Amino acid sequence: MSLKFIGIDPDTDRDHCPTVWVDPEAREILLQGWKPDPATAAECDATSPANGPVPDSEAIIRIPARMAPMIREACDAVERAEFR
Repeated sequence: MSLKFIGIDPDTDRDHCPTVWVDPEAREILLQGWKPDPATAAECDATSPANGPVPDSEAIIRIPARMAPMIREACDAVERAEFR
């Protein structure tokens, strides 16, 4: 696996650092973010199309909107990996 670092929250305090990477080989985006509070997690569960709790193998994370450019860059990088 060869991950490509895309970016870190520009307002980070270096202790709580939402981060974006891509795995060009797997064509996947990896995100590090904050865990939601219990009320938000419950709302996500209640509004899920599967209408159930998030499986243990998955996670809901929060990413600040200021990181949208990094997420777009990650999407572009993953799409470009298809054409290598």
